[in-house]
Amino acid sequence: MRFDLITLFPEMFAAVRDHGVSGRAHLRGLWSLHAWNPRDFTHDVHRTVDDRPFGGGPGMVMMAEPLAQAVRAVRDARRQAEADAPDRPAPVVLLSPAGQVHGQGLARRWAGGTGAILVCGRYEGIDQRFIDRYVDQEVSLGDFVLSGGELGAMVLIDSVVRLLPGVLHDAESAEQDSFNPALSGLLDSPHYTRPEVWDGAAVPETLLSGHHARISAWRRRQSLALTAVRRPDLLDQARKAGDLSPQDEAALAAAAALAADDKAGPGR
Repeated sequence: MRFDLITLFPEMFAAVRDHGVSGRAHLRGLWSLHAWNPRDFTHDVHRTVDDRPFGGGPGMVMMAEPLAQAVRAVRDARRQAEADAPDRPAPVVLLSPAGQVHGQGLARRWAGGTGAILVCGRYEGIDQRFIDRYVDQEVSLGDFVLSGGELGAMVLIDSVVRLLPGVLHDAESAEQDSFNPALSGLLDSPHYTRPEVWDGAAVPETLLSGHHARISAWRRRQSLALTAVRRPDLLDQARKAGDLSPQDEAALAAAAALAADDKAGPGR
């Protein structure tokens, strides 16, 4: 898998290339990262990549031509490295508030591909003509705005790379992630480690039992209860997909009844 970054700040990507899980995977050659600065594709003494917006308004807009030349250079490099199939070149992806919201399902689909060309915008935005001509897909991290696309690109890369075969020491770790189909798209259950008692709080007895079926059932109930409180929308999606069993519904009903009793208190 190969990611090419078109960015004014290539040094930022050392965070995902050199550190943690993604850094170890990069060192092992499980994926590669290549950064391209649009300033290297300018032809004036100031290496200009932005200008004032037509129609007035605040801020500056990234110019189309340096970005377009960068994309063409990246495509040539990917072809020479045989990173792209002749009939299926890597998509050009823009990190943008107007894009499809990135999620675990999208990360899993990306993990089955060969990477992408990620365009990281800055300033007030990018000339729309470049977007119309070159961008295949726009991706957003959510309903907020960052100073540039670099942080979003790093989040996207990390979410995809950790799903590649051989990246995690235990492949089952990814299967237990929140939002994973193995958990019906729900939130993961709470986790505990040594010591068994910390600051007066004990680890739930079930997790110490060594009884795998009981532990699995406990984790499922905890996942359901936590999702019901924090992300009920995920429960609705799981129901629509037919991913909740009668046992799940019974566990949810019991958790709701217990919560109602706790809320009512002893004087109800």
